Amino acid sequence: MQVNKFCQILLIKVKGIISGISGFVGTNINKYFSHIENYEIDSFDKQNCNKNISFSCEVQFFIHLAGKAHDLKNASSPDEYYKVNTELTKVIFDAFLVSKAKVFITLSSVKAVTDQIVEVLTEEQIPNPITHYGKSKLLAEEYILSQTIPDGKRVYILRPCMIHGPGNKGNLNLLFNIASKGFPWPLGAFDNKRSFCSIENLCFIINELIEREDIPSGVYNVADDVPLSTNDLIRLIAESKGMVARIFDVNKSFISSLARLGDLLGLQLNTERLRKLTESYMVSNIKIRKALGKSLPVSSEDGLINTFKSFSKK
Repeated sequence: MQVNKFCQILLIKVKGIISGISGFVGTNINKYFSHIENYEIDSFDKQNCNKNISFSCEVQFFIHLAGKAHDLKNASSPDEYYKVNTELTKVIFDAFLVSKAKVFITLSSVKAVTDQIVEVLTEEQIPNPITHYGKSKLLAEEYILSQTIPDGKRVYILRPCMIHGPGNKGNLNLLFNIASKGFPWPLGAFDNKRSFCSIENLCFIINELIEREDIPSGVYNVADDVPLSTNDLIRLIAESKGMVARIFDVNKSFISSLARLGDLLGLQLNTERLRKLTESYMVSNIKIRKALGKSLPVSSEDGLINTFKSFSKK
């Protein structure tokens, strides 16, 4: 079995294999499992990732995290997404099917379904991704779901929304860098709701899927319980800094006009950035919560405050 340079592997003594340890999610899962008894983790040397790899018969689970993240600058070629997110997933999943491992967990994305949500995203919505990132993730899902799963094995495809936590370098970090300076937030008139996924809750769910045999195989959205607005984020950033949020309700039409001007002049505020800051993207986690039969350990607000506090420590 050939595994390319994107396949960074962790060997968990006796129990399992995790790909993608060097990424944001992998790093945090590594820390999470290091505090749980019987999770002893060693990493494969990067130079071994291009060699044939055979997995011990003692391996009980696979967690596949390695992938090509969505490039917001659109600098990546489409082939990169399909090579990593689709083809590499096939290689890893085929290895699982012929192994003695019982559990396979892979991280897909809500973007495998849609980039814009009218109401609330559920697992029943028919996928229609428009980006190569989303399409490559969907193709990987379809391959997994098309295979016959041997008796005694369980397969989970997780579709998380925006994951956040210590070490996160996405849009939340950019928003924090702006709001933590104490500048007034002028977009208070825009009322939106977005779902987020705390890394603590994701780790908790993955651990439950590994340890429990009563959770059915399938596709599961992963999100915190309560969607929050961008104004909520500004308030939580201020709270994490011991400050008072300054949110102004500037006229929407005026802000939209400034954004269009930004398109022409190449300013920080443009129509695309305004859309990302003010659009809604709500994801239902009802299916996974019912399957777990228990509450997620971290609330939406507490998880974000933890994340913002970690940004202050850099």
